Amino acid sequence: MTQAAADKSDRLKNSQWWRPAVVANSVAGVVNSAFRGCWHSKMSWPVGVQGYSYQVCLSCGAKRLFDEDTFSAYGPFRYDLNAGVSPQASEGRESSGVSGL
Repeated sequence: MTQAAADKSDRLKNSQWWRPAVVANSVAGVVNSAFRGCWHSKMSWPVGVQGYSYQVCLSCGAKRLFDEDTFSAYGPFRYDLNAGVSPQASEGRESSGVSGL
């Protein structure tokens, strides 16, 4: 019984078909991610820092502002949170009738 398992193991080690298949699968995954991008389906719980709350995508690290009163995210996804918390963004938010963070 162990001889049969050893023969099968040797055949798998000697076969060359799986290496190109693994490379092709990896390349296809990278191309798919490049064209599709991240769908931000796995978001963290809201994090509060310096008076603002935000969520972080656990896949790519993009951040999005979060309103704790309505428990909803708003604004675009950004990698630099400071760009999303500009004075113009906070003025526009207050004038739209949504309470501040």
